[in-house]
Amino acid sequence: MQPFTTLTGLVAPLDRLNVDTDQIIPKQYLKTIKRTGLREGLFFDWRNKQDGSPDPDFFINQTKYRDATILLTRDNFGCGSSREHAPWALLDQGFRCIIAPSFADIFYNNCFQNGILPVRLKAEEVQALFQGVKATPGYRLTVDLAAQTVTTPEGTSYRFDVDPFRKDCLFKGLDQIGLSLQHEPAIAAYERRRKADAPWLFADL
Repeated sequence: MQPFTTLTGLVAPLDRLNVDTDQIIPKQYLKTIKRTGLREGLFFDWRNKQDGSPDPDFFINQTKYRDATILLTRDNFGCGSSREHAPWALLDQGFRCIIAPSFADIFYNNCFQNGILPVRLKAEEVQALFQGVKATPGYRLTVDLAAQTVTTPEGTSYRFDVDPFRKDCLFKGLDQIGLSLQHEPAIAAYERRRKADAPWLFADL
């Protein structure tokens, strides 16, 4: 998993409440267990018209947001089913940080497991950022995980809270597998002892 330290990136606005995971990545894209190639399904029903053509009014289809790495949105983002494909699709699109007043709990946890930093700011702070995006083409923010701050081009900083354990894992790029591999010498030593104590269990290996 790619570590997250400091990100200065273009901001894309999704001004919608209660965005559920079925809208983030619809069910027809859940057959794969690969974490790549999902960007085409991201917000599929919103980014396309009834005839299947791209909707030019939806932000993903607009050239000015093509390289966005920060998604700005509203309350309760990621509600609905617990599908991990949702953060996979967002990451495949290039988003490393999502800023909102609140997130659904399971989606929030899944973001950390996949290298995305979900930032919770006050509603009035999020509103100020939406106004900044609207007023300034190419609006960029700097997100500093170590300092736990989001800084605007004007120099205004907003502080966010994050669990120390999650912060450390994301800073080091460690998911659950990575955490387990930190104990690889101890695991290998246990396996050697177990093989010596009960060799019959390993006869066919």
